[in-house]
Amino acid sequence: MKVHILDDWYDTLRALPSFGDLNHHEVTIWTDRAPDEQTLARRLRDADAVVLFRDRTAITPTLAALLDGPKLIAMRGQHNHVDAEALAQAGILFCCKSMKDGPSASTAELTFGLIIAALRYLPEQISSARAGHWQGAAPLGRNLNGKRLGLYGYGGIARLVATYARAFGMQVHYWASEQGRERAQSDGETVAESREAFFSTSDIVSLHKRLTPATRGEITRADLMSMSAGSVLVNTSRAGLVEPGAILSALDAGHIGRAALDVFDEEPAPADDPLIRHPHVIPTPHVGFVTAEELDKQFSDIYRIVNAFADGQPTDVINPQALAPARN
Repeated sequence: MKVHILDDWYDTLRALPSFGDLNHHEVTIWTDRAPDEQTLARRLRDADAVVLFRDRTAITPTLAALLDGPKLIAMRGQHNHVDAEALAQAGILFCCKSMKDGPSASTAELTFGLIIAALRYLPEQISSARAGHWQGAAPLGRNLNGKRLGLYGYGGIARLVATYARAFGMQVHYWASEQGRERAQSDGETVAESREAFFSTSDIVSLHKRLTPATRGEITRADLMSMSAGSVLVNTSRAGLVEPGAILSALDAGHIGRAALDVFDEEPAPADDPLIRHPHVIPTPHVGFVTAEELDKQFSDIYRIVNAFADGQPTDVINPQALAPARN
């Protein structure tokens, strides 16, 4: 089959061991983002199967209607950005492997790395050393030991970050949905007395919730404005969890001392994004899950989907109605 892989911006997939699973196919890898849906549809005209790189490309009803070549869309993970029904109407099978192999250690590790970088002012210290200054030219760092880490969400990644934090002598408390708070309490975890207390008493707040229509924008400007001066906000989850403009407002008002952000409203984020350019922001280009080990694991699952389809035995089917014979 002709297999097209979208949005491999690092151009690293072909160097991973799992790429050999596609040896029997003709593979095209796109390392840039098409400027519009019409261009993308033209790119994919001769594709039999299309592999999505997480949620970097949305499959909308208009795009699905434009796709006249692919018979399979394959991916792994959350798929809120894919209109499976529209693909079915276009006669395109959508197969997606759900994540059942535990929390992403790579995302949890980056989260904790950003916490350390923010509290110890590592970007400034590195710049200072390279400029020939030896101490004193960058702000004075702070210990992690004894700080209170607020984890917003009670999923696997948040709990993994909590284990790292406790190893550094940090206090951990949570805020989550009502069900999440109940699970945390039943597990013996500390839950903040209230939402306001969670934000106002945390030295660091780290976000770990899925982005859904219900959670979009649920962290408000008022939440961030209740954080204390010198506090740190870390987001390796999704930018859409936070009300637009709220982080910038809180930074400028001094209610957040630092923000360490791996996710942005627009990705790839433009160079003039005000958060990326802000002096109190540590930006990383959505690399929480982008490690060799993590990508090899994820794409190995996707390639199995592609090969199963090629063998006439599709797996992980999301829209089985696409398999129904066309009506006359």
